Amino acid sequence: MKPLAVTRRAVLVGAAAPLLGCEPAPPLEGGFAGVSVERGHVLREGRSWPAPAVTRRTEVLIAGGGVAGLAAARALRQRGVEEFALLELEDSAGGNSRGMQVNGLPCPMGAHYLPLPGDDAREVQDLLEELGLRRRVAGRWQYEERHLCHSPQERLFFNGHWQEGLLPVQDVNATTLAQYHRFAQKVAGLQRASRFSMPALRTPFTPVHAALDALTMAQWLAQEGLDDPHLLWYLDYCCRDDYGAGLTTVSAWAGVHYFASRHGFQAPGDAVSDREAVLTWPEGNAWLTRRLAAPLGERVVAARIVVRIAQLRHGVQVDAWDPVRQTLERWEARQCIVALPLFVAARVVENPPPWLEALAARQRRAPWVVANLHLRGPLLDHPGAPPSWDNVVYGSTGLGYVDATHQRLDPRPGPTVLTWYRALGDVPGARQQLLQRPWTAWREEALAQIGVPHPDLPGLVTRVEVTRHGHAMAVPTPGLQKQIRLQPLSGGHHALSKKEQITPSTGRLHFAHADWSGYSVFEEAFTRGHLAGRL
Repeated sequence: MKPLAVTRRAVLVGAAAPLLGCEPAPPLEGGFAGVSVERGHVLREGRSWPAPAVTRRTEVLIAGGGVAGLAAARALRQRGVEEFALLELEDSAGGNSRGMQVNGLPCPMGAHYLPLPGDDAREVQDLLEELGLRRRVAGRWQYEERHLCHSPQERLFFNGHWQEGLLPVQDVNATTLAQYHRFAQKVAGLQRASRFSMPALRTPFTPVHAALDALTMAQWLAQEGLDDPHLLWYLDYCCRDDYGAGLTTVSAWAGVHYFASRHGFQAPGDAVSDREAVLTWPEGNAWLTRRLAAPLGERVVAARIVVRIAQLRHGVQVDAWDPVRQTLERWEARQCIVALPLFVAARVVENPPPWLEALAARQRRAPWVVANLHLRGPLLDHPGAPPSWDNVVYGSTGLGYVDATHQRLDPRPGPTVLTWYRALGDVPGARQQLLQRPWTAWREEALAQIGVPHPDLPGLVTRVEVTRHGHAMAVPTPGLQKQIRLQPLSGGHHALSKKEQITPSTGRLHFAHADWSGYSVFEEAFTRGHLAGRL
């Protein structure tokens, strides 16, 4: 892969120069796309619903078509259960792992990569094998090279030029390097003291976990004497990237778990683990969710807003609003898998159990903005590390951008889409901003931040599509893991049963969503959906 990276850099830099100043900037089109805010807010309106226009029956109903709901549907089919339906709010399933096209080029609207799963995520490993993404060769697992992130993977714009990797290392002093190594030692020591796993439900909640869960990541770092500005910036970036909020908001358990459940933390000079490789596609994780949804056919019922879930004596009754036809649809089923965010589930389940209401009230959520910028040609590049898949600007409030065409094998330059991410979990009044600001305000913010290393950007952008996620992900704040893990569930059981966490359930309702892990990543959502579908 290295020769391809070098050739691609030379071509991009050389090809960009003729584009500068030679043509007038094209008109910049765009708008909001991908998520229907109006549908999401139907439940807040407090309207009274009409009598159902139609009643439909099925064996199992899945409420929610994100990763957890799709995983539950796959698990049902593995069990031989084919009579089920999946209700999805948007026009297509996939939740935060959906994709779109801008001027014909695929790009993500949310989640854009999947780290190579460890052995604790065996359900995800099985899925990847089923999809042909990995296979056994001479007794070892080998991943399909085309789907691994092409080299170079990531770079940081730091001190006026690009450096390889996202940890600031260029021209930093000995004190900074020493703190990098101290943090690596702390993570390694915690890994030895208590196991961390992805998904988190595969390990018990130990006193080591509880001590970390009681503090914010910022408090724990201060307690450990880790105060280097470059280290703090990097760790804050990691927390915002995975959890939607920074060091002063997320728990130390979450901040450590980011590294300890995967490949640890590599300080400069340390050996880099192969597990740092990631799978990615031009459309992001939509590549996965579309393949999960495809076999379901008409069992995916899109554009349905679940407004009521009730348990009856012999089954479950679910009411869903059809915003297109403006009618109410009633579903009757023997069982229901509630693959909805906790705050939605607590609102639509009739007579919700106290543990559901308590966790929903406790959980904080991070809004996100994702902007997809179509470029008619390549950008002029600064010296340093070559153009990469993930490109981050040091000190920026955004999370940088990924290049949708980085995965293509053809190194010749051409139009592309840059996907820019902004997590708002720490921003006061973020949800109001999300709803009130025009799309042009988010466009200008994205252009300003990407324009720091790319001042030629405005003359190359032709269209910007902005996707707003008002309740994108649960934020793992201090104390949340303790409440989740020790919360009494159905039948007086606790969240941990031997080495497996019981799928939260009450009667004929079985709950499956990444929210039940306290944070939102593919492995958590998929595993919980799979376990609910196997009940």
